Amino acid sequence: MLILGIDTSCDDTSVALLEDGRRIRSHIVSSQADLHKRFGGVVPEIASRKHVELIDRIYEDVLVQGGAAAGDIDLVGVTAGPGLIGSVLVGLSFAKGFCLALKKHLVGVNHIEAHAMSIFLEREVEFPFVALVVSGGHTIILLMEAPCRFKVLGSTRDDAAGEAFDKIAKFLGIGYPGGRIIEDMARSGATDYVAFPRPMMDDTTCDFSFSGLKTAFLTYAKKHTIDGSTINHVLASFQEAICDVLVFKTFKAARRSNVKRIVVGGGVAANGRLRQVFMERAGREGFEVMISSPQFCTDNGAMIASLASFHFEAGNYSDLDIKAYSRMAIK
Repeated sequence: MLILGIDTSCDDTSVALLEDGRRIRSHIVSSQADLHKRFGGVVPEIASRKHVELIDRIYEDVLVQGGAAAGDIDLVGVTAGPGLIGSVLVGLSFAKGFCLALKKHLVGVNHIEAHAMSIFLEREVEFPFVALVVSGGHTIILLMEAPCRFKVLGSTRDDAAGEAFDKIAKFLGIGYPGGRIIEDMARSGATDYVAFPRPMMDDTTCDFSFSGLKTAFLTYAKKHTIDGSTINHVLASFQEAICDVLVFKTFKAARRSNVKRIVVGGGVAANGRLRQVFMERAGREGFEVMISSPQFCTDNGAMIASLASFHFEAGNYSDLDIKAYSRMAIK
């Protein structure tokens, strides 16, 4: 079975062609980072317009690279949300038109669920498992009970972790995307240079809050000079605080759920220091932690197609009037 996967949830236009939901025939991700760099963050109107420009050409290139014709495709999986609503609508409208014209099945999938299940592109994982999805727009912990069935265990009450990285990078004027730049600079810094707070570590829930940490950074910057001799240390300390909170809360959720398997996905999961902290703690506490390869951490059409295959097997199809949504229900 050939599955076309489409993701336009934010600022990356991605289309993939998968065979039987696992083997990638072809996969293209077109980044808009250079377009948004001057603004220090994603501009929704620019992102959606660029998706409109690119999606036809990327789809055609994916078919050529995958050695397939439109009629060979059996199923179309597409992000229905959450995401920037204008961007989501571009991919969803394209998928609807394709399915209407060629009479194909459509599966509109949850972008966050796709990140949690992206690990299946590389290996099989036994259910249940706890999944942390951490990106520029989302920081959320899910209990994946079975294919196509999950519960939300915790989520951010304000900024997502990736959003905090980007906003601090914008404040310092060091470039975009902020998370990657901060990670590169923090490699030569001391993680204990500044004692930044660990928000909600003592809270009884598995929720997150990063707005206070961002404010703590800004307060430190007003009181101290951040220059070439200190910036890497300050950024390393800031990054360490985020990593500590993400890892602590995820392990708390796993223990409460009596689950020993943890999966980490989303753009921030590509962060080398976060991966290191997860693996170090997993070794000490006897947990199995699985993190997607960096290419599958960021938004991509392959994970959308893979998740669509699970829903197809469960008989979960979408009508052509499926609505796009910008946020998912948490409770």
